[in-house]
Amino acid sequence: MRTKAPLDDLLVQALGPGRVFAVGGRVRDEVLQDLGKAEGLSVDSDYLVRGVPHDEIVRTIGSLGSAELVGASFGVIKFTRDGLTVDIALPRRERSSGVHHRDFVVESAPDIPLEEDLARRDFRMNMMARDLATGELIDPYGGLDDLKAGRLDALKDEAFLEDPLRILRGAGFAARFELQTTGRTRQAMREAASLTHTVAPERIADELSKLLTKARRPSIGIELLREVGALAEIMPELLEGWGVDQNEFHRFTVYYHALRTCDETPPDLALRLAALLHDVGKPRTKSGPHFYRHELVGEEMAKTILARLRFPNEVIQTVTHLVRHHMFASDDSLTDAAVRRFIHRVGPGRVDALFSLRCADIIASGLPERNPAELDRFAERVRMELAGPSALGIDKLAIDGGDVIAVMREAGIAGPEFRGDARVGAALRACLDAVLEDPGKNTADDLRSIVRDFFSRKER
Repeated sequence: MRTKAPLDDLLVQALGPGRVFAVGGRVRDEVLQDLGKAEGLSVDSDYLVRGVPHDEIVRTIGSLGSAELVGASFGVIKFTRDGLTVDIALPRRERSSGVHHRDFVVESAPDIPLEEDLARRDFRMNMMARDLATGELIDPYGGLDDLKAGRLDALKDEAFLEDPLRILRGAGFAARFELQTTGRTRQAMREAASLTHTVAPERIADELSKLLTKARRPSIGIELLREVGALAEIMPELLEGWGVDQNEFHRFTVYYHALRTCDETPPDLALRLAALLHDVGKPRTKSGPHFYRHELVGEEMAKTILARLRFPNEVIQTVTHLVRHHMFASDDSLTDAAVRRFIHRVGPGRVDALFSLRCADIIASGLPERNPAELDRFAERVRMELAGPSALGIDKLAIDGGDVIAVMREAGIAGPEFRGDARVGAALRACLDAVLEDPGKNTADDLRSIVRDFFSRKER
């Protein structure tokens, strides 16, 4: 028995049978579930209502919850009940109003045939609806057959010219559901790829985020973007690794290694972006079989790419930090102090992500790891330090800025009105260096002595 969304029966009872339909992603996911190709319903629980004008819908369901017409020109009503908000739309049709891909007039009306509304959508598999009163699947364009065949196909070649973002949506669907794109659809994508730059960066970032976090193998979608020419518009820096061979420790080119690394990481957005971009600096630093300091060049390149696509600052900071530090040493000869400095440098909160990236990087090399147990031993040492009493940041020191200022006043370096400057931070960093080397020095007396020595050396 098919699972119902929370508001299905309520809306059918209120608006009448034959009028309320589930459409788009929800229906697609239900069909995939029936075919054993996916689990669970889509997060989308939006509805299409035929044969009932806006005002009547708002009046009828307004007594059952909050109903507000928020898109009069598109016929969208926001309905909220028990904390759940859904969109209820009337059928729409589109007609071209010019020669450009954005020149369209959208009409909304209760008597527009359901088939016309479905034909507006991007791919046949999303052009299905379900009558929520009877459970009947309405499939005028063969979406069910496409899903059975594992096929991604657009109804119209011009679909991508009308909205080039559909190229990215197609790449996301191909990866999420592991579909084969038809040759005709692939060619239509190719012909529209040069228009991708006209799409708002935020919309591109949103589709890339879905691709990276919802697909088991994002490489399927990224490869589709490359093949149709859209990747060159969105992320040309990634293509610099195309055909760039690596050293004897890597089986694949820089480009394909990046894709494989991305596939091997957990589906976290920042982590998968870091995996995709961790070696993006290699082509610009190649010197024979070496790529000296590619992690630093890659950090700046990743920052430029993600800022251009307007990813959130928090994501950019995490990704660039992981790219910068992905070349860490993990050999057994490292001292305990070196392990503590590693944790401080990377940040305790990002250690696990960096280990995940390193593990994926190793697997994606395509070759047996030379010392497979080494990283595990290093990770265990890091975990022990994190679980212990070591001070791994300035905020964990036994003194703070006020204590440093007090020492400076005692030494006559600062007057009673002094409230701090860059010297205070420098002294605390000197204290942290000493504590990372020897955790036993993290006492107030020892650290004040270190501060005195620090300023004494500076005055010499």
